[in-house]
Amino acid sequence: MEWTFFLCFYKCESLPPHKSPNARQNVRMASGPALPDSLVLEIFLHLPHDAVLSAGLTCHQWLAVSRDEFLWRELFYSYYRIPRSVPRHPAAVSWYREFKRLFDCIPCVEVQTLRDHHDQVLHLAFSHRGHRFSSCSKDCTVKLWDTERPDGSIALVHSSSMRQFNWGYTQFSQFNADDSLLLVSGVYLGPHHSSSGEIAVISLDNYTLLSRVRNKPYDVFGCWLNETHLISGNLHWIGNMTSCSVLWLNKAFQDVESENVNVVKRLFKIQNVNASTIRTVMVAHCRRHDSPDLLLDYEAQSPARPGLGERLDHMIQGRHSAGVTETLEIESRVAQFMGKTRTRRPDPTVLAPSASGDTEDKTYLLFTTGSLTYSPHQIGIKRIMPDQMTTCGPVLGEERSSEEFFDSLDHVIDIHGHIIGMGLSPDHRYLYVNSRSWPMGCVISDPRSPPPIAEEIDLHVIDLKSLREERRSLRAHRAFTPNDECFFIFLDVSRDFVASGAEDKHGYIWDRHYNICLARLQHDDVVNSVAFSPADQELLLSASDDSTIKVWRSPHMVRLARVPPRPARPRRLLSWLERRNAEGANLNGKP
Repeated sequence: MEWTFFLCFYKCESLPPHKSPNARQNVRMASGPALPDSLVLEIFLHLPHDAVLSAGLTCHQWLAVSRDEFLWRELFYSYYRIPRSVPRHPAAVSWYREFKRLFDCIPCVEVQTLRDHHDQVLHLAFSHRGHRFSSCSKDCTVKLWDTERPDGSIALVHSSSMRQFNWGYTQFSQFNADDSLLLVSGVYLGPHHSSSGEIAVISLDNYTLLSRVRNKPYDVFGCWLNETHLISGNLHWIGNMTSCSVLWLNKAFQDVESENVNVVKRLFKIQNVNASTIRTVMVAHCRRHDSPDLLLDYEAQSPARPGLGERLDHMIQGRHSAGVTETLEIESRVAQFMGKTRTRRPDPTVLAPSASGDTEDKTYLLFTTGSLTYSPHQIGIKRIMPDQMTTCGPVLGEERSSEEFFDSLDHVIDIHGHIIGMGLSPDHRYLYVNSRSWPMGCVISDPRSPPPIAEEIDLHVIDLKSLREERRSLRAHRAFTPNDECFFIFLDVSRDFVASGAEDKHGYIWDRHYNICLARLQHDDVVNSVAFSPADQELLLSASDDSTIKVWRSPHMVRLARVPPRPARPRRLLSWLERRNAEGANLNGKP
């Protein structure tokens, strides 16, 4: 406060820059010598950023000092409380602009609330162009919205109810690559109160239903593999604690000649143990990454954590030492025997790094699974080869010999907690995972009783180039439901930010590079889903149990929207030519 008071009364070059040099010189002589730049900089270092910007408007000297790189570097680290060991973002031009980006370009200003749903809104998904988005809800509708209205507002375009197909509610949707089809996943209410899932494909040309695919369990959700094929799941129980998950490749619609062409094909068949199942499938198209990493590796800065093998050995040892019933023991042994003798061995070359000069892209199927309990605590990774990306090929089952009953996983990453959300970065380089961690050193004595989960939600980062978890996690959001009632919270990733919902009635936004929370988005109930516009990361949507969708824009975009359009400049040259032609015509018309 003392420095601010001193600056307000020190009239160094008090006239604004547009005044004449003589007037400025008179003022300078009357008020004494100017403060040295070093002293002005020292004073600015004690001011908040907004006071520095205001003081910079006083004169040319202070304006130059207020843009000093050292000054904004210090303001940046102190304001955002970032460790000084973290370097500036590789794409940043200056510390001043980087400060402005984090301060002014975060979509944290609520500009619109959409109230067209009549029950909890569970999921949001943007089209790849960003011109539309879809929403799913407990009211059993999927709605489509327009984001390109001239006034900048968002309006409802279409709504489809799925109750006519005996659905309980819609829970997930995804646009295909060319935004011509919409995949909608929901809960199907079968006979005897049984519920499984179903996937519907809707044409976005005329909003007609093209196909329906059974999906079990319903939290597999389903996903697009390419423009015309989608992946669904099916579950078969082999015993009380052992099952197998079959992942199917489905053609989105049947052609006229489909009578003689496969429209469905088995993709993978994977054994599940200890009551776990495969859930939440998604496809990552990983391309070669020659550009420098934009995420920092904090491995050297973070305390060492027990390795995956160490944790699994400890848990398995504790489970066996605690003992289980004789029936479950026999089933476990049979499952292990089947896994050893009837599972295809993994190919070590499938996940090998690309050789120098190799331009081959890789497609991974990602999903949640488990090996210790039914609670999903692992990320399974399975590579999809080019010849598997179409339903064309051998008749179903001919490509498998009797000795190869199950497919092996190519890679598994243990999260050591209950996974409640996953999202890919736009370039499919990084996978972000929401989880509620287990206590350190916990022992799983019964697969049907997983460890208690934390109320804090950790956001992990997995590099799909190296297939390892980054040694850091983001934490700010919370969840309170217990293990057996835990539900999915959808997150989303943009070029620079990552956002997630939470059960504490807020959405959260973090910076991907600096690992800091930048904004909290208020709702009246649980926030289930968030979505960045792929066309503009300064536009974010959030969906909540309060039945609303909120639209958030950055302070920068809000200011631009409020600026009135400039009046058209008079076209003086054209007007002069028109007058001259008119005068010439009058002269020519006179005798």
